Amino acid sequence: MSRKKDISLMRKTIVAGNWKMNKTPSEAKALIEELKPLVASETSDVVFCVPAIDIPAAIEAAAGSNIAIGAENMYFEESGAYTGEIAPNMLTDVGVKYVIIGHSERREYFAETDETVNKKVLKAFEHGITPIVCCGETLVQREQGVTIDFVRQQIKIAFQGVSADQAKTAVIAYEPIWAIGTGKVATTEQAQEVCAAIRACIAEVYDEATAEAIRIQYGGSVSAASAPELFAQPDIDGGLVGGASLKPDFGKIVNYK
Repeated sequence: MSRKKDISLMRKTIVAGNWKMNKTPSEAKALIEELKPLVASETSDVVFCVPAIDIPAAIEAAAGSNIAIGAENMYFEESGAYTGEIAPNMLTDVGVKYVIIGHSERREYFAETDETVNKKVLKAFEHGITPIVCCGETLVQREQGVTIDFVRQQIKIAFQGVSADQAKTAVIAYEPIWAIGTGKVATTEQAQEVCAAIRACIAEVYDEATAEAIRIQYGGSVSAASAPELFAQPDIDGGLVGGASLKPDFGKIVNYK
């Protein structure tokens, strides 16, 4: 076994569902009750990132299970005149453990930038919330051959001011934008290549130990069929799953082995 795969076995797989703008609180409760037995796992960390209004119902429904509840976004200020935003202590107060930061939909539709992603990452760490930091290129960027340069830039800016000890606990989600919700999946080789480049970037910014500790997910039309091969790659430590996380098949993705 290669040393790289050996090291990756020390990292616990993390499979997170991104519910996006789906499910009312009562629907969320019902879905979690349905998925609870299917996602039971001792080998993977399981996270459901749900709409803000669903969080209390989701926390209640997931109680006593292996499911951690995450948010899909948060703001980088503590409180104040930021109509419509959610503060980090509002999340921690109800038991949120993770937050997705910088998803491409937030960047595209809601003017999220690398700089605001960095502010949110720093604020999440300040409050003991694990950020799932999203990065990924467009189809045009992939065709231009600038994928790795672009993703490295996103990561470097997102992690400015983040200590090595904090970075070790972070999760990075590589989601090629052209593969999100399109049914197109990056080939295993493409996904592994970029995730390896992200790990190398973290090693440059910090050190080898930090790079070996950080968990990197692949996202973008992950399915029960594509998960086993993707998650077996030495630099892919799980997935950020969209549409499939709302279906019983999510259990097959979590328990991909």
